[in-house]
Amino acid sequence: MALNVTLPLIVTLPLFFIAYRYYTRYIAKVFGEDDRNPTPAVSINDQRDFVPTKPLVLFGHHFAAIAGAGPIIGPTVGLVFGYIPVILWIVVGSIFIGAVHDFSALFASVRENGKSMAEVAEKSMGRAGFIIFMIFAIFMLFLLGSAFIGLAAVAFTSLVPIKEMGILPLNTLIKTVIIDGIPMAKLGGVAATSLIFIICFSPLIGYLLYRKGVSTFWVSLIAILIAFLSIRIGLAYPISLEHSSWMILLALYTFIAAGIPIWLIHQPRDFIDSFILYGGIVALIVGTIAAGLKGFSFNAPAFNITQGTMKLGAIWPILFITVACGAISGFHALVSGGTSSKQVSKESHAKIVGYGGMLLEGIFALCVVIAVGSGFEFDRFTQVVFPLDPGVKSNPVLAFALGVGGLLTRGISLPIVYGTVFGILLVAGFLATTLDASVRLTRYLLEELWAALFNKPPKILRYYFFNSFLCVSIMFILAYSNAFLIIWPIFGSANQLMAALTLLGISVWLFRKGKSCSFLIFPAIFMMVTTLVSLLYLLFKIYLPHQNWMLTLADIMLIGLAGGVIILSIKAFLSKGISASLKP
Repeated sequence: MALNVTLPLIVTLPLFFIAYRYYTRYIAKVFGEDDRNPTPAVSINDQRDFVPTKPLVLFGHHFAAIAGAGPIIGPTVGLVFGYIPVILWIVVGSIFIGAVHDFSALFASVRENGKSMAEVAEKSMGRAGFIIFMIFAIFMLFLLGSAFIGLAAVAFTSLVPIKEMGILPLNTLIKTVIIDGIPMAKLGGVAATSLIFIICFSPLIGYLLYRKGVSTFWVSLIAILIAFLSIRIGLAYPISLEHSSWMILLALYTFIAAGIPIWLIHQPRDFIDSFILYGGIVALIVGTIAAGLKGFSFNAPAFNITQGTMKLGAIWPILFITVACGAISGFHALVSGGTSSKQVSKESHAKIVGYGGMLLEGIFALCVVIAVGSGFEFDRFTQVVFPLDPGVKSNPVLAFALGVGGLLTRGISLPIVYGTVFGILLVAGFLATTLDASVRLTRYLLEELWAALFNKPPKILRYYFFNSFLCVSIMFILAYSNAFLIIWPIFGSANQLMAALTLLGISVWLFRKGKSCSFLIFPAIFMMVTTLVSLLYLLFKIYLPHQNWMLTLADIMLIGLAGGVIILSIKAFLSKGISASLKP
């Protein structure tokens, strides 16, 4: 008997509430949370990177940055293993590993004056730890950017047969184009136009918030209006460009956005997009509940291990690095230490932003599994995400959009075209959000790396445009030369390994302060083993046999860098004895 679509939510939401209500108290107590301590946003406050920010605004910015498309793409691709394994990992991973990781990384960075995780590692493991951690983080961000540049370009060029969206060829709602005699809806073009519109109006939101001091309530209403208008204009004027053209434009945009003040485009655009994401989560939850009450169940199989292994690889470790941001993500630590910690007004806000943000992302990832697993037929899912034709690109963005459309149709009788358009708007906008954050963070890290390697860095290395150009160029080259399904596994491995190293680094940081770190060290060990095995699996099963020398080198570098951090961490623990650090 197939599982009712509402049951996963009924079980998960109370578990998340209990975790936030009680587990965060324990973590905050270990860290010594105290709002009397001035945060770096207050003590430095340079109005460029260090900006005291209202909790609602910061939560929206942080959530949009960490969520991006990660909790959509990972669970969608991972669904090939069946919905039960994916759901279990999302729930357990979010509560005990992902949210703990995010809260801890954010709090540690706040306590260290808004410094990055690499600088926190330096305090725990010395200069060698700083250098290795920095290079690893930069390398991981290169892989992340390359995965999302290519995927965003695929999203913006998505075309869907109009018969799948329940509309007629003479419709006036969405523009179409004829491909091989088949009318196709310009679904990706709608998302592209909407994104450009939001970017153009982002400076207005930033100006009202930070220059005029307009209340968050009124600015929120304006942001919602901008989001709504962007959709209407996107439907009327969808932009159509080639895949390679979108890759170039996205690279150019992220290059420019990485250097301008964060309040001008990056933060306000995240703020606007966050309302689309909040609306998406609400719509998915309402649609799920309504569909469940009507008796609808999953179309996807509960377990599909054999096919999943054929498409992606062994369920352990591949599932755990494929789902990625839906359960835990090392990228979140870079966001926490790179931007969010510089905007926290009070230490108590770290719990709301860090732990709460990850739990909301877990809920969103769960809704993605429900939508894709029940919104349309599983055979169609495999055709879209794992196409047999090598000339057709994998498009998990489209699979998610079709799933949203199908779920909302089954649940609340919304015409499938509206739900599908809303679905692609959700994911396409946040692909760009993740690109924004990754390039800005890479710029920060490169600037720190040059300062560490040179007593007096050459002038060009201190300019933002050089560092931005360097990271955007590498991301573009990797994306242009590798398809999404090739890039995603190694990005997922690097991302989860970054999370393991962060957990390990903060464990040492706490240990040196004479505090318990058992709630961090055990998740760190599990993630470390899982991700290192995945890298070895990819190296010997995929990259070497297919002579993909670029990713072979990347894989070997990741293993080597991780080994360096592990050795330094063990030395740090053994230097004072390990038993005290594991006390309850």
